Amino acid sequence: MAASRFQSQLDEVLPEIAEIASAAGCELVHAELKGNTLCLFIDRPEGVTLADCERVSRETSSFLDVAEFGTGRYVLEVSSPGLDRGLYRPADYQRFAGRLARVKLVDAETGKRRTVVARLAGLAPAVDGRPEEGEVTLTDERTGERTIVRLGDIVEARLEIEL
Repeated sequence: MAASRFQSQLDEVLPEIAEIASAAGCELVHAELKGNTLCLFIDRPEGVTLADCERVSRETSSFLDVAEFGTGRYVLEVSSPGLDRGLYRPADYQRFAGRLARVKLVDAETGKRRTVVARLAGLAPAVDGRPEEGEVTLTDERTGERTIVRLGDIVEARLEIEL
């Protein structure tokens, strides 16, 4: 099966998978396909347990079988987002304001990719309601330099582990 068709099928079943996670007391943070592996990342305020992952995995697997997801074999992985969790939605940038993050972005002026490691200082939502138009403010702790980045220019963002 072509990767785009597999992705299309995933997009169709995501609302049901999110409901399965919610019924288990969790939130579906992100879902992604890596080859023939479907990775689901779940979270809950008090932390994700192995039992949470097992329950979501078991119920999602049963649902995907009934929904005839995919035409071949695939692996289902369910885990917590981890300490270096990815930031995927505008709400993630708001939730983790004050935390250190590694942000890969495309510079709007030059078109070049660069990586910034800085503290998330805030999120300004889009005026027109389009999430990709919101802006994240990043503060470099060493220099004090503030960088404002449009959400649409962020390629990938992850929290940095702080000890």
